Amino acid sequence: MTAVAGRRAVGFAWLRFGLLLLFVLVFLIPIYVLLATSFKPLTEADAGQAWNLPQTWTTEAWQVAWEKLAPGMWNSVLLAVPGSLLSCALGSMNGYVLSKWRFPGADVLFTLFLFGMFIPYQGVMIPLVQLLVNVDELAGLQGVFYGGIPGLVLAHVVYGIPICTLIFRNYYVTIPDELIEASRVDGAGMLRAYWSVVLPVSGPAIAVVIIWQFTSLWNDFLFAVFLTGPQSWPTTVMLNNIAGAQATPYSQQMAAAILASIPTMVIYVLLGRFFMRGLMAGALKG
Repeated sequence: MTAVAGRRAVGFAWLRFGLLLLFVLVFLIPIYVLLATSFKPLTEADAGQAWNLPQTWTTEAWQVAWEKLAPGMWNSVLLAVPGSLLSCALGSMNGYVLSKWRFPGADVLFTLFLFGMFIPYQGVMIPLVQLLVNVDELAGLQGVFYGGIPGLVLAHVVYGIPICTLIFRNYYVTIPDELIEASRVDGAGMLRAYWSVVLPVSGPAIAVVIIWQFTSLWNDFLFAVFLTGPQSWPTTVMLNNIAGAQATPYSQQMAAAILASIPTMVIYVLLGRFFMRGLMAGALKG
């Protein structure tokens, strides 16, 4: 009986391994098409030959894609890096206050924060444009907030406050209240307790927010089209504009798509091991 159970366990293990391998292969199929097409000359890059390896290997598509994407890549860096850091800072402070420094109406305020997660981009587009135009006029700035990167950063930071607050608040609920009380006994105030006790153990939540916001900002298209001008277009808009008038340059589009996805993949590789730990923190309480 034990031998039979052992064979069944081995059989199930091989079955799981086979299914996982199948899922990996299915997942890698689009990546294969991207890579194979990106190294083809324009004469070979068409939908009918998408599965074929290049007969003539060339990096011309990569060179052209980089030349077209380079300005947008830099604009995306100027957008995603400060936007992610600002969202992380604001979400961390909000989550700390809502979880550890209770005050009358805290739950109502937290609920109002969460409402912001369900407002679609399209619903705020017109008032957001009007707001940024008015800010430019009041500040005497032309094309800085509306038409420039700062306005796009501001829009994403404000829009990201609800989800960032939720992640940090749920994570901070898991931190024992005794730590905060002990810091109060030692004379630490609200900000000192946050800086010396809470922030040093916030690594997993910070990783989740950075990954979430960096990906959202880097992949944004709708806000970027409406709120920025040609000089401030990020990678997604530049990627959309890589299209021919008579024929579609598939090899250039595939190479550009891979280039545009590299920064987010790097962020996931660097911070991914903290992602699930921080995302699931507070799932059972708070």
